[in-house]
Amino acid sequence: MNFSLKRLSRTAAACFAFATFICSPQVQAQMGADQINMNGQYVLAAKAGKVERVGQLLRQGAAVDSRDRLGNSPLNMAASKGNEALVDMLLAAGANPNLANLSEVTPLMGASFAGNASIVRKLLSAGALVNPMDRVKKTAATYAAGNGCVECMKALVAAGVGVNANLDNDLTLLMWAAPYGQVDMVRYLLEQGADKNAKDNRGQTALDLAREAKQEAIVPLLQ
Repeated sequence: MNFSLKRLSRTAAACFAFATFICSPQVQAQMGADQINMNGQYVLAAKAGKVERVGQLLRQGAAVDSRDRLGNSPLNMAASKGNEALVDMLLAAGANPNLANLSEVTPLMGASFAGNASIVRKLLSAGALVNPMDRVKKTAATYAAGNGCVECMKALVAAGVGVNANLDNDLTLLMWAAPYGQVDMVRYLLEQGADKNAKDNRGQTALDLAREAKQEAIVPLLQ
């Protein structure tokens, strides 16, 4: 009995000593530094597109929404670069699909700019919002219209984007697609009811912008 009590006492003392050690400022500071270092490695691995390494660091406790000095999260990086496997992993790990970088660019904007419709759909399914604007007042749909990603636009429209949405400077999606010569996008937007007679804050229509940009293939579609 005495032996058991002594053993219990030694165990309790050891546990107390360990708890005191863990709670010491020096150890807490080191643990914090270790976490920061792990998060840094995680961000670098994501930037390099190293899916297996990212997964390893997440399992070790890296914060899924860690960011680089420009505010880019791993999900933002993966979406912009079209790394679908990494996007899948990060969303499954609980990454925030609406976390913007310092320029207020969201993962959905990055995927739309890159023209990756599959990632756009996955982000929307994960709860990505379609209406946020970045610092230059562009939305995900603006980027999709400008680069001609019709499949991206279809997903965005299905998620609630209006084809006649009034954007910065009274521009519409049709006005973004027309001067960039995006024939298929212009056709799609018109099929969806885009107003070709709408005017921007300078009084110009999509047709005017297409003519100004010398986009001859677009002009007949808008006349």
